[in-house]
Amino acid sequence: MLQKILALALAGSLGTLARVGLASLVQQALGPRFPWGTAVVNMLGSFMYGVIWMLGTERGRISPELRFILLAGFMGAFTTFSSFVADSADLGAQGRPWVALLNVVGQNTLGVAFFLLGTRLGKAALG
Repeated sequence: MLQKILALALAGSLGTLARVGLASLVQQALGPRFPWGTAVVNMLGSFMYGVIWMLGTERGRISPELRFILLAGFMGAFTTFSSFVADSADLGAQGRPWVALLNVVGQNTLGVAFFLLGTRLGKAALG
């Protein structure tokens, strides 16, 4: 059990470092007018999540334990957007496109609203 926890922590640490490093490089290269670094990390994370998922579930080339460490540890720290996209795609694949759309619109709208609420609360606490 301790070995799994340590592997998960290491994967999470590497995911964080990869996210910060890649996002910074992309942002510096493309400029500050749009959050390109975040967008690239989110799209790459979605792609990588799909690859890892398929290699683990459909192809059996990645053990369930390693898949968990890669998806929850590395990808969880690299971007949670990949999990969000996978959940939305799964809803669509289940024949529930309206629920998938609600998930996409709802999480994005509420995410921005909660972010703004958090900034207001944080500003009030500092003021």
